[in-house]
Amino acid sequence: MITLSIIVFILGYLAIAFEHPLRLNKAGSALFTGILCWTLYVMGTTEKEAVVEELLHHLGEISSILFFLLGAMTIVELIDSHDGFNLITEKIKTRSKSKLLWIIAVITFFMSALLDNLTTAIVMTSLTAKLLDNKEDRLWFVGMIVIAANAGGAFSPLGDVTTTMLWIGGQITAQNIILQLFLPSVIVCLVPLLIVSPKFRNQTFQFQSEATTATVDRKESILVLTLGVILLLFVPIFKTVTHLPPFMGVLFSLSILWIVVSIIHYKKPHEETKRLSVTHALERIDTPSILFFLGILLAVSALQSFGVLKHLAQFLDNSLGNIYLIGSALGLISSIVDNVPLVAAAQGMYDLSTYPTDHHFWEFLALTTGTGGSAIIIGSAAGVAAMGIEKIDFMWYLKKISWIAVAGFIAGILIFIGQAIVF
Repeated sequence: MITLSIIVFILGYLAIAFEHPLRLNKAGSALFTGILCWTLYVMGTTEKEAVVEELLHHLGEISSILFFLLGAMTIVELIDSHDGFNLITEKIKTRSKSKLLWIIAVITFFMSALLDNLTTAIVMTSLTAKLLDNKEDRLWFVGMIVIAANAGGAFSPLGDVTTTMLWIGGQITAQNIILQLFLPSVIVCLVPLLIVSPKFRNQTFQFQSEATTATVDRKESILVLTLGVILLLFVPIFKTVTHLPPFMGVLFSLSILWIVVSIIHYKKPHEETKRLSVTHALERIDTPSILFFLGILLAVSALQSFGVLKHLAQFLDNSLGNIYLIGSALGLISSIVDNVPLVAAAQGMYDLSTYPTDHHFWEFLALTTGTGGSAIIIGSAAGVAAMGIEKIDFMWYLKKISWIAVAGFIAGILIFIGQAIVF
């Protein structure tokens, strides 16, 4: 059954990769793959109840990601419906595409460290859609956003879920991971930026605000934008203080914004209130992308339950035997399967007596598994979110962006190893 489940996973992955030639929606392929992998798992054992309990355990973790995505996307849609992004774009005076790319990438990098790579990718992809009319240009920009978001999240304890896992597990400390990974993370982002920016040299764009479907008072736009950003920034603080999962913080933030929006539009005509409501924002969210995310995570969790990922980690340890080779391999593998179970497997394989807190292995693992997912569009939460918002074709990203992301990934690794040797 294990071999069969791996075959199903590979075939499902290929179906997602060739979504357009097959004319088969990636959400359907992902859901079919995830459910079939779990079906094979339960059919291959006599302990059905134990498998169901394991599935529900994984579903709890998966749901936390999906609800986080749902909450963050709704807040972004509310800001958009109140013309909040127009307020931001008004402040961008440059009309050079090359300069704009640098501005977007730098903002994404540092915002990802403050928030997290998923929320940042959603916000910046939505912002880019308001700035650029040309679809091809937007795809290049979004590819850079995915790389920058993952790079910025890697060096921050709150920026990427794997770094957070290592922080909570005691493998790293907040201050040290920032000091050790900041420069390598910058390089992971900088190298692709230097490669992509010449493409837009001497090119300009003209931003024209879209006609709004409802009249929004500027003070209301400022209020919703300011409150929305503050509430998104509040999410990691909420997690740190309460120790509750991030999805609780983002849903709490959404509830506050929901109440405020309802109050400010209370006396307006019904039609206008409806268009500016949270209900309307929820209708605009790309539900198939959320179902796609569900299917992918179900498939990966099935492989984890089969023990495939743990065996893979052990195989790498036995065959490579070098922390830099192992970390690099896990980073690239994290672009195919979720980086969370890979890091969890590594945490289970090596205790703190083998690699103590702030050992180079844990720092390197945070860098590679945090940034390696950029190599494939569905290799990270940021990539999946961007893919759903901009309808990015899997093969387009693979041909155009993947090698650029890998170049940054390798450069970041070399800088990290250089730091380790010098310091």
